[in-house]
Amino acid sequence: MLFDVYGENAVYQWIGWIVVFIGLILFNEIARRSKVGGITMFLVVPGLLTAYFIAIAIGASMGAEWALNNPTHLYMNSWFHYWKLYAATAGCIGFMILKYQWGPLGKAHWFKCFPFVIVAFNILIAVVSDFESAIRAWGTTWVSSEGITLYGGWHNVFNGVAGILNIFVMTGWFGIYISKKKQDMLWPDMTWVFIISYDIWNFCYTYNCLPNHSWYCGLALLLAPTVANALWNKGGWIQNRANTLAMWCMFAQCMPIFLDYSQFSVSSVNNPDVNLAVSLLALGANVAALGYVAYRAKKLGRNPYTNEIFVGTRDYDKAMARREDAEQLAA
Repeated sequence: MLFDVYGENAVYQWIGWIVVFIGLILFNEIARRSKVGGITMFLVVPGLLTAYFIAIAIGASMGAEWALNNPTHLYMNSWFHYWKLYAATAGCIGFMILKYQWGPLGKAHWFKCFPFVIVAFNILIAVVSDFESAIRAWGTTWVSSEGITLYGGWHNVFNGVAGILNIFVMTGWFGIYISKKKQDMLWPDMTWVFIISYDIWNFCYTYNCLPNHSWYCGLALLLAPTVANALWNKGGWIQNRANTLAMWCMFAQCMPIFLDYSQFSVSSVNNPDVNLAVSLLALGANVAALGYVAYRAKKLGRNPYTNEIFVGTRDYDKAMARREDAEQLAA
């Protein structure tokens, strides 16, 4: 099995998963449906949290007991958590700039490639983390700054390569549109081909490098935007993903006790053989996805990055049906 979700805490662990999954979906809906929701979630709240993090850092440097014993200082102090939080939040802000056409950037054609750039950057953060484990502890273990035992080996290399390939599965970089009512930034060429290969790769990353959090950020967090995209927000997956990721990072950074030291805590089996099997699956999925991108590009005779190559597919057409037409956009 992949996770230790059996025993006296199993009911709490499953309840925790369901609450996180539903909560992410609901908060994403609040953030995407109005400017007030988005501004509050991705400008006001991160601003307040930044002041909180700075206060903790200053207090800890001065030896203040309240800061030294703060859960964020004790358990969420690695470079990865902060980079991921602010990179995800930057993505949310950039997507709102495009969605609401704020300022010159929101109207600039070249800025439409921002979603690709920020997603690629987020993927590379995780790739570096995978390679870090491989370098630190090849064939053995190392203990992260949060006190988590991680294995290093081929599974990190295979999944790191899968992440790099996943960047090139993103196609139609400039094919960014605005939905009716301006609720969503749409990327129609980001179809199930990318979403599935990304979800498998990212789950594997969390499984390799965040074994104490993967139950939530490797399953609930990944499924929330995927379900929304499949059922009612076609073409809006990347916005859903950025929103839920930023929200999760804010919660995890402030509430590590829920994840690691409560009845809701869940760890993976943290077995290098299982890690290797999952990593090979992620690598295979991304090789197949990139092969399909190459096939579509050749079939249509298009550059898959400067042009959209999933034109005519069901997902693409459903997403395009949701976009604002040219006359509305001009108005």
